[in-house]
Order: sequence, then structure tokens, then C-alpha cells
Amino acid sequence: MPDYAVTTLNRLFLQACRTHRKPDRMMVKKDGAWKSISTAEFEIAVRRLSLGFQTLGLKPGDRVALLSENRPEWVMADFATLTAGGVTVPIYTSLLPDQIRYIVDDAGATIVVCSDRDLLRKVEAVRSALPSVEHVVLLEGEAPEGTLALADVLDRGKRLEETSPGLFERSAEAVRPEDLASIIYTSGTTGVSKGVMLSHGNFVSNIKSLISVIDFRSTDTALSFLPLSHVLERTAAFIFIHRGSTIAYAESIEAVAANLVEVRPHVVISVPRLFEKIYARVMEQVLAGSRLKRAVFVWALGTGKKYAAKVIAREPVPKALAFKRGLAQKLVFSKITARTGGRMRFFVCGGAPLSKDITEFFYAMGLVILPGYGLTETSPVLTGSTLENYRFGTVGKAIPDVELRIAADGEILARGPNVMMGYYKNEADTREVMKDGWLHTGDIGRFDDDGFLIITDRKKDMIVTSGGKNVAPQPIESLIQSSPYIANAVVVGSSRRFVSALIVPDFDKLESHARAKGILFKDRAELCRRTEMIDFLLNEVNRMTPDLASYERVKKIAVLDRDFEMGLGEVTPTLKVKRNIVEQKYADLIEALYRD
Repeated sequence: MPDYAVTTLNRLFLQACRTHRKPDRMMVKKDGAWKSISTAEFEIAVRRLSLGFQTLGLKPGDRVALLSENRPEWVMADFATLTAGGVTVPIYTSLLPDQIRYIVDDAGATIVVCSDRDLLRKVEAVRSALPSVEHVVLLEGEAPEGTLALADVLDRGKRLEETSPGLFERSAEAVRPEDLASIIYTSGTTGVSKGVMLSHGNFVSNIKSLISVIDFRSTDTALSFLPLSHVLERTAAFIFIHRGSTIAYAESIEAVAANLVEVRPHVVISVPRLFEKIYARVMEQVLAGSRLKRAVFVWALGTGKKYAAKVIAREPVPKALAFKRGLAQKLVFSKITARTGGRMRFFVCGGAPLSKDITEFFYAMGLVILPGYGLTETSPVLTGSTLENYRFGTVGKAIPDVELRIAADGEILARGPNVMMGYYKNEADTREVMKDGWLHTGDIGRFDDDGFLIITDRKKDMIVTSGGKNVAPQPIESLIQSSPYIANAVVVGSSRRFVSALIVPDFDKLESHARAKGILFKDRAELCRRTEMIDFLLNEVNRMTPDLASYERVKKIAVLDRDFEMGLGEVTPTLKVKRNIVEQKYADLIEALYRD
């Protein structure tokens, strides 16, 4: 195969298969043991599945809906669709049947790929309302009547390959950079999901920009657990394949802690919630320790922060500080970093703002988090922190080929080859966000003196108090959620005299605290109504937010006896709170906070 430029995802796949021949291209845990999938096995599966899809009638431009948790077959089905000239439509496994129906129907998918019988049941529940669907393929287990098993499609592809040699390459090479690669439906925090159209060129431009500033290596192992339906994890998967990294697929979100130790990854892509949980767990253990252990931890953290400041500023590290940092590593940090497997080079964090304190906390311990910023509409990355260019409290600088500017009202505008083709069958919404060649992101932010971007909040989420003060709720919520006793928080206060918050406790920890204090309760609802608990949690809120301006401080809280649920429309599949829905549902409770 001749050398050629990577201009499409298909060419990326073909070149990666030729360049990075390795026995452990992917890893997956089965029957209690990690098993490897070689480059050859990966390539053969994609080739046969792609041709198998063509025997099912898949033509260039046809859509394939992909409903599966993270697993090697997800990526195989994705590349199989793309190399056949098709368009992948990822669907979150957590969606309800009617939400799945909307996406499949709106996209006009002709093939739906399901990973198992549980997800298949969701599709079967609405299949009569899906006139475009011609075939449903099951990745795991025996396929029921009216459904095709993965093995059947692979066998079809094998037979076609034997009778039509070279067809796979011709189909893959026929795709152009401007061709549609994927329709990704946004999680819809503010309304109905919209299908974001991303071309092969959109993805490839973002991949090339990122690898030019972040050192992804063929020797890396990456642990994948953020849903591949999330554009950040999907683009990361393309990068890992392009660079020759090994991808290990976590068993589940619940198993991530154990899988980190087993796989010992070098790179992990995540969202802030993982780091907030780790931070809360570490601080809980520190607070539960003896006075001496607490003192040692405080000393170690302070030493780590001083050391980090020198490294980030590229200043010489004094020998005495280097010695103390080594001692802190041995006494404290090594125990924490061991829980990530001990080989972590860096985390990449996106999806929502991560607090400066948590980023600095991890960096001090030697666990580097690279915060970035982007949208589904931008394939997705606009800015990124790098090991060489780093500043706490920011999401880094614009990556190569991306232009950013701040509008008069503070909104971030973006332009570049990674910006979407538009919203599928939705010209009105496309025109609303695309103006004069610039994408209006809906986020508020500013640049510091050195060009690092600081995200303030979503434009639609900004709270304006009755006193005219602008309050950004997300950074405050992130700080509040750093408390080990608080699982979730929603800050409210538009057109009100002061800011309040809805608080979802970590019920296990709150119940333990109540028992230790001798506070009796019959259930969670009663516990959350107890004045002592409300006062305790308000103190926790104040403890986590000491540096806020007076108008940003939470004055009152309402404690909820359950977390927000996706099934009730309160959170998106990526666990972002749908603020308008939550405020409507708890309107009476919020109103009560403001009664004199």
C-alpha cells in the first residue's frame, strides 16, 4: 500500500493497520481475565463487517445507529460503517426507548447495531415505529428471529471478500474528506436533541491538531470508560488508533477503580466527576486519620504545590524542595497514585469545567490532568492544556488551526476546519449558531494575559440576581461537590436577592454522620428534613466556598432525598443537570427558600 496523507477516518484506519502491527491493539476483560485483540484481528473484523453491512444493502450516505456500551466491537462497527461509506449514529445506552426511537427515526437509520439482549429489547419496544430500519444486528449472544447475529454479518462479509477482492479498499478510498461521517445527537440540556453533522475532515483536522501538541504514544495503554457515544471519547479512540496506542475497555463505570490497577494505563480520558469523587474520597480518608497523619498530608500537599509551581513556571527546582518532594512522594503520594496503576502520564478532562483547586491538588501529587474545552459541534476540541503549556484554572490555549474570540457579551466564538457541517435537517438552528462564519458556542469565557481560556459558564445558565449581579453557577457547584458529604448541587437565584442551592447528599456518608451524632431517623426523607442535617450541609457548602464574593455565596439550601435521574429527564446521558427541568420540578421548594 503506498504512503498517502491521512485525510479521512478511513485512511486513518488503513494506515494505522499497516503501521502499528501489535498483538495487543485492544484489551477486554472476559471470564475474569484480560484478553488481547491483535491489529490483524481488529483489521479483519472491520473489513468483514464493512462488507457484511454492504451485503445488507448499506450504501454510501446510509446511516447505521450504534447502541452499545464501550467494547472493541463498538469501534469495529464504527469503522465498518465508515469504510462502507456509511454514517455512524451513536446512541447512549442509558436512553429510554422513546428517546432511542426519536434518534433512529430522525436520522433515518437503515441498520441498528445493539450490543446485547437488554438493549435489543429497547429497540424492539419501538421497532414498529421505525420504518427506515431494515436490519438489527446483535453483537453478543444468539440473535432472536428478525435479528442478525454479528457472526452472521461477518460471515457474509467474508464470502463477499472472496468473490469481490479489493471491494473493501475501493469503498474505503471512495470517501472524501467533505463527506458526512457521523450524526451525533447532543444530550439536550436545554431542549430537544439536535443531530450534529461531522465530516471525515472535521474529525481528522481535530485529530491532527491534538497530536501536534499532546504526546500520545504507541507505547501507551489507554483505559476507555467514558461512553464512546460521547464525542470526546470517540475522537480519543481515533487518536489512539492513529498513534498505535493500546486501548483497554473498562468493564463498567463501577469497575473503573479496579480496572485502573489491573490495566495500569498511561492515559485516561474523563470528565470532572471522576476527579471530584477521587478528591472527596482522599479528603475523607485524610480527615478520618490521626492528627499526625493529617499534618503529614498537609505538609506533603503544600510541598507538592510548591514543586508544581516551579515546574509549570519552568523555573529551576531548589535541591531542598526536590528532596522534600521526593519524601512527600514516598510517604503520601505513592499510595494515592498507586490506585491509578502507577504508570499514569496524564489524564485528559473535558465535558465541563474542573475546579482550579482539584486540578492543583492532583498536579501536586504527580497526577497531571490536562483540562480542555470543546463541543460536539467542534469535533470536539477547541482548546487544550499541554504538559509544556499549563495554567491552573484554565482550559489551555486554542489548539492549532482553531480561532477563538470573545463577543461583546462574553460569549466564546469559534472558527476552524473542525466546526460541524450543521444540524441534521435543521437549518433554522444551524443559522442560529453559525453567524458570519463563526460558531456561537453558548459558553461565556475570557482570555488571560497569555492567551489561556477561562470558562465562566453556559450563557443560558448565568444567574442574574435582583441586585444585578452576574453569578456563574457551574464553578460554584463544582466547589460544593468537592465535599465528601455532597454528591450533587444545583445553584439557583435568578431575579432573587441571594443565591441558594439544591443539595443532593452522599447518603451513605450523611447517614453515618447522623448515627455518629446520635441523630435518629426512619428514612432518607426524614434525614434530609432534620434541621441538624441541613445546618451541617450548609456548613459544608460554606467550608468548600470560602473565597467566593459575598453575592456568590450560598445563603440557603434545600436538601433533596434522591439524586437527579435521567429517566425523569433531569440529567443528560453525560450526567449534566438539565437546570431548567430541575428548577421547574422543585419550584415550590426553591420558592420556600426565599420566603421571609
